[in-house]
Amino acid sequence: MPELDTLRGVASVAVVLYHLFYWARDMSPFTPVQRRFYSLFAPGQFGVNLFFVLSGFLITGILLDSKNRADYYDRFYYRRALRILPAYYFTLCLVAIFALSSRGFLLMSAIYCPNLSGLFGIALSYPVLWSLGVEEHFYFLWPVAAQTLKKSYLLWLSIAILMVSPVSRYLAHVHAMRVPGNGEYGYYTWNNMDGLALGALIAQLLRKPNWGTREAGKLAGAMLLLAVLMTAVGYPGILTRRTAIGEALQEVPWNLACGALLCVFLILGISRWKNLLIPRPLTFFGRISYGLYLYHLLFFYLYAWAFRRLALGTVLPAGQWAQTWWRALFVGATAVCFSYLSREYLEEFFLKLKDTPPKVLIPGNSFFRRSGVDLTENSGAEFEQSTLHDSAVKSEQHRPSE
Repeated sequence: MPELDTLRGVASVAVVLYHLFYWARDMSPFTPVQRRFYSLFAPGQFGVNLFFVLSGFLITGILLDSKNRADYYDRFYYRRALRILPAYYFTLCLVAIFALSSRGFLLMSAIYCPNLSGLFGIALSYPVLWSLGVEEHFYFLWPVAAQTLKKSYLLWLSIAILMVSPVSRYLAHVHAMRVPGNGEYGYYTWNNMDGLALGALIAQLLRKPNWGTREAGKLAGAMLLLAVLMTAVGYPGILTRRTAIGEALQEVPWNLACGALLCVFLILGISRWKNLLIPRPLTFFGRISYGLYLYHLLFFYLYAWAFRRLALGTVLPAGQWAQTWWRALFVGATAVCFSYLSREYLEEFFLKLKDTPPKVLIPGNSFFRRSGVDLTENSGAEFEQSTLHDSAVKSEQHRPSE
């Protein structure tokens, strides 16, 4: 589904722009017009929510489509490891080499728990890794649920997570107000599962035999309407996380909007308008989205080091506004180039191994059962999609007669 590469591109660019123009920025030196410009990039933080919804949708689709395979677990974890771990551990190596993190955080990240560092009083030294922790935990647990639960139970589990996660955020906020020093609860896995659960729910609904493009369109409309209504009713409290209600519900409309956007892209992706959904710039960013998300903060640190060490403040135009654009140009260009090289020469090397059965790569390893099942089916894509495109959103001419 190339249209989903576009969504990945949108999500990654949104996060990078958020970090470039809004994240951790002191607005006091800027004019009111400049502050309003910077505030336009604040929603970019919810690009992570789009990543979560996409992951929940795609991973659930993969699991449901391979549920009856003898090598269900081996195949899934083998291919996930090849996709996620090389760039992830390469990032950790760079963070360690340039001393950008504490040893405690590196250890937590090495065992896939960077988002849980706050539980042990360890600062989140390299912030973007928190979402990778959430997704890794989802990868560990969700395959078991998808394999062992009946379809109806899995559906209700997804709905339950959608309901419980905001409640968990509410309780975490109340607790943090009473117990100072617990400010990183927002990164914990159980407080961020609703986006993944929404994607999983969409994947399950679109696989129902009586669901086609009409039902997918209704689902998109319902999610978008609910997002608008929640924002309108909750305004202005829902816009800030400084209150318990805002903490609990701020992300919910964004998750719903991301779900609606996903459904729209799936519908248009099998229509005559599908070529409009795959503009080359965004599909390019979609292709390098994983690396771009992982690496881009490294170049913030590099720019800050160069600015101090090389006294760039005396060379570049003076003023915070001008320096913002010089930093954006440097970080944007270097991060994109580095992510492209990573995709072509690091990630792609391991992605090609997804076509090779693990029993060939790791002979005698009892972790991988020698089932003899061909592992090359539907291989080579960044995210395995199996028969998702055909079975999830069917064209109207294939709808059952009513």
